[in-house]
Order: sequence, then structure tokens, then C-alpha cells
Amino acid sequence: MIRKLSPAKVNLHLHVFRKREDGYHDIATLMQKISLYDEMTFSPIESGVAVRCPGSSLPENEDNIVYRAAKTFFSCASCTSGIDITIKKKIPVAAGLGGGSSNAATTLMTMNEMFEFQYSRNDLIKIGAKLGADVPFFIYGKTAWALGIGDRLQAADNMPLLWFVLINPCFAVSTKMVYENINLRLTKESINYNIPFFQTVDDLLKVLRNDLEQVTLDLYPVLRHLKDLLLVYGALGALMSGSGPTVLGIFLEEKAALKAKKALEKTGRGAWSVLMAHSI
Repeated sequence: MIRKLSPAKVNLHLHVFRKREDGYHDIATLMQKISLYDEMTFSPIESGVAVRCPGSSLPENEDNIVYRAAKTFFSCASCTSGIDITIKKKIPVAAGLGGGSSNAATTLMTMNEMFEFQYSRNDLIKIGAKLGADVPFFIYGKTAWALGIGDRLQAADNMPLLWFVLINPCFAVSTKMVYENINLRLTKESINYNIPFFQTVDDLLKVLRNDLEQVTLDLYPVLRHLKDLLLVYGALGALMSGSGPTVLGIFLEEKAALKAKKALEKTGRGAWSVLMAHSI
């Protein structure tokens, strides 16, 4: 049996350029892994794929991206072995934190190790891209800019240690629904995008952006209130992660983040979940 931690991510910049003819969207996003993890265990079995998610409402069949990841790996590797996977969820589901994509990436990397295949990181990234736009980032393993549909990755160097206070309002948001409702025209025009350069935290704060907020915050106005609360309680910047609904505040020091977390928990009185993590 192999145990792995599967980390969440936050988006510190998400620019949506256009909808493509194939239905996907061209984006540029800065993605950062954080110290909020699901726990996963992997055990070889004689054949087939078994996925268990105790205490979670997640499906345990082909509707689960982890199940599809395992099936895809076996198919690509022409392998007839089997695997049993248990996921203990700590990352909120459908929250803009990439939990499912991270689980899928962890599955591909662990199976490559467990069954002693020699797939390179780039090989696994190509397999991961078949499963979801965020999966390649988690295989890549570094803070990165993700371009195109999220499959072209470029390392973002010199990122400082950051602390995050995350507020999840305890409801799920469909990524597909958000992208379907973003107001963009269909175009074939080429995209010329210069990745923002930053050397300091102040530089980073200037590039905080999430174009998907225009959809999710209009549907759920409470998220604007939560962003404002994060700033009131000392965050240097606040934005929504991914398609939401989780919003995050950025802090430089653990002490300041912890103080804000406690204040938000007191203010919320159970109306929302408050989590704290740092960049990894």
C-alpha cells in the first residue's frame, strides 16, 4: 500500500481570452499549490479499478475523475493489473481548489511508481491532459503559469512564501456552468499575451485577477461580501479561486493569517468554512 498527500491549488491570476471552436477556452492563469491536502491510499489488486471516498458524496465509479485516471493509465500502459484507491477528502468539492484534478494527477504519478513504469513527467502530463485542464499542473509540480486550455506550462520562479485564508461558503459551483456563462465572443484571432513579471509581493498583488468572478459573484453576491471581509481582517489582496466559490485572502505572516481566520470564524457563526494554508 502507498499513501500520498494530494494538494489543493489557488489561482492568483486567471485571464480568460476567448471561447474556442472546440468549446474550450484559451486562458492564462497563475497556479499555486497550497498546504491543504486530501489523503489517498493505493493498493494493487488482481484486476479492475475500485475507488472509495468514505464520508464524501463523491461517486465511486466512472463519474469520478480518479476512476477515469486509473482506467486511462491502465489503457495507455496496456496493463492488466488492478488498483484499489481510497480518498479521504479534506479539500472542499467543486470549490475552485482543484481537488479532483489533484487527485487524478496523484493517481497517475503513483501508479507509474507502483507498477514500475518508466513514464516521464512529460508523458504523464500528456495523459493527464486527457482528463482535465488542471491535471497537468499538478503533475508539473511547480508554481506555474498555465496557458492555452491550461496544458502549456511555464514555471513561475521567485514566488515568496505566502499564507492564505480560504473561505468556502459550503455550496458547490459547476466549472462548466461558469465558463458557459462568461461573456466572450467566439473568435479565431491569435493571442499575444505577455506574462506579468513580478519580483516583489507588491508586484504580485498588482496582477491579482480572476475573470470568472464576473459570473460567479453575480450569481452569488455573498462572495463579494466575503472578499470584503478578508480585506477588513487584514488580507493584502483577495480574490476568488478558479470558478469558485472559494475566496482567498493573501497574507505574508502566519500570525496575521491566523488572526483573520479566527475573526472570520467568529463572524460567520458556522455560515461558512474557514481554512488556512501556505504556499508549497
